Amino acid sequence: MNWGSLLFSYQGRINRAKYWLAILVYILVTIVAGIIGFASGSDQLATSLNGLVNLATFISGILVGIKRLHDRDKSGWWLLLFYIVPGVLFGIGAGIMLFGLVADSSGLGGAASIFFLAGAAIILWAFVELGCLRGTVGPNQYGPDPLAPAPQGAPAV
Repeated sequence: MNWGSLLFSYQGRINRAKYWLAILVYILVTIVAGIIGFASGSDQLATSLNGLVNLATFISGILVGIKRLHDRDKSGWWLLLFYIVPGVLFGIGAGIMLFGLVADSSGLGGAASIFFLAGAAIILWAFVELGCLRGTVGPNQYGPDPLAPAPQGAPAV
């Protein structure tokens, strides 16, 4: 397995197992960076290391998500819906709640709940789409099926 291609390329397709493997790598790298930052005793080093790891995992997470969507025969642009829209909906819901608290209007709590639930529904949809559903069987416009057996004589990837 080519780790650079898995974590830092948007081309091709990856199956669910490689997607979850990338998530595991992000968790482990974050834990190790946290331990190193804590053990150093330097708040500045810990903050810098944490920022660097967060940036790398954010960029890599987008690239891995694109490849996972490619396996589902969907464009990587779906990540905009999965990553940005829930935050916008939560922000609108929080704004409605804040406005309701300031204006002392009790009827706005229900409207805020609708926005929170819509955001949560999109997050659940993204979880199922990226992490749970099998990709397209056979080749699609983004490449060959990553679960298809390798042809005879071809090197294993």
